[in-house]
Amino acid sequence: MRQIDVHQIIDNARFSRFHWMVMSLCALLLIFDGYDLFIYGVVLPAIMQEWGLTPLEAGALGSYALFGMMFGALAFGTLADKIGRKKGIAICFALFSTATIVNGFASNPTEFGICRFLAGLGCGGLMPNAVALMNEYAPKRLRSTLVAIMFSGYSVGGMLAAGVGIYMLPRFGWESMFFAAAIPLLLLPLILWLLPESVGFLIRQGRHAEARAILQRIEPSLVGNSADELVMSDTKGKGVAVLELFREGRALRTLSLWVAFFCCLLMVYALSSWLPKLMANAGYSLGSSLSFLLALNFGGMAGAILGGWLGDRFNLVKVMVGFFVAAAVSISLLGFNSPPVLLYLLITVAGATTIGTQILLYACAAQFYGLSIRSTGLGWASGIGRNGAIVGPLLGGALMGINLPLQLNFMAFAIPGAIAAIAMSVFAISAQRRQAPSVALAAAKA
Repeated sequence: MRQIDVHQIIDNARFSRFHWMVMSLCALLLIFDGYDLFIYGVVLPAIMQEWGLTPLEAGALGSYALFGMMFGALAFGTLADKIGRKKGIAICFALFSTATIVNGFASNPTEFGICRFLAGLGCGGLMPNAVALMNEYAPKRLRSTLVAIMFSGYSVGGMLAAGVGIYMLPRFGWESMFFAAAIPLLLLPLILWLLPESVGFLIRQGRHAEARAILQRIEPSLVGNSADELVMSDTKGKGVAVLELFREGRALRTLSLWVAFFCCLLMVYALSSWLPKLMANAGYSLGSSLSFLLALNFGGMAGAILGGWLGDRFNLVKVMVGFFVAAAVSISLLGFNSPPVLLYLLITVAGATTIGTQILLYACAAQFYGLSIRSTGLGWASGIGRNGAIVGPLLGGALMGINLPLQLNFMAFAIPGAIAAIAMSVFAISAQRRQAPSVALAAAKA
């Protein structure tokens, strides 16, 4: 009886219809996820007017979903390890879709906030599980590119929210935006039928026949007969203390990553929540304000794909430093009176260098931390980032509440980009200093 290395089969497989299907389904899930998250920025001007919300109250209301995302990522990540990624994704998808539909019936800010929190729980749990499933099945040479393309579905969801809002808000009111979530819910049975379960979960559960059937779809010639044993090394660190992230010269780079995660997600959610309202206050019509959100997410999709391509071919950290500098500059310039073409270009660049840079940060963290502490490193970096996502809408509300000029609002949103650029520069310098002794030692031995 032979032993078949599952990792080797997946890592060396050719890109096939199976990979295309998994990537498409996970991207579709993230489209719905992105729609649900960006919908708040679309309806914000309407609900502020209807319920008489102050900017600070509106900012707090926007943070409820982000609190839910933080708890959802922790809860459903653990649950999916026990019941499988497929069931975990299904539960999260059903939860945020149902909560979003019910959100349309909210008659006051309290009911609205509760629904947003519940939707956030589902969104927070779905995103890491979908990314993990795609990462598990992607061939090694295409892994970062496929994950980047899949992750761009999140930006497509934001574009969809803005596009639907331009048509439906003036005609049917803000409630219709939430009722539209019933359509994705109808697709849940089809998604569950087509989406494969995690092969690692199947092997751990002893369901080798199901795992073998999936592997035969990936690489039929390498699986062998039913007598062969499927083996898969455990790739998850068990019970790793967070202190390990600060040992062996990792402390400064860990802190730098945390700062970059926090600042990046702060910019993403500050812009997605407040861009339409800020532009409406600047004198643009509702349709124009929402089209700016469309441009932001189009930039995010382009930035995700371009960033993944550049990161595979050049120094990933230097690419991120450049992206963060571009984010700070482009966001700062948004507050000035620019021609329409230049304004849309600036917003597109801002989306590419904020939303798109999220993926680069996850890739950087995965490459930086060793196998035994990777799960802990990614989990803590993501958790710190979620705090930035919560602060973003609150910061926007506070700035709006003190009636700052438009230019100062955008400059305040740009400051985290400059801080993140400095943080990743520190990361790069620290990495070079750690590599220098290793290179010198290798040269001496040679």
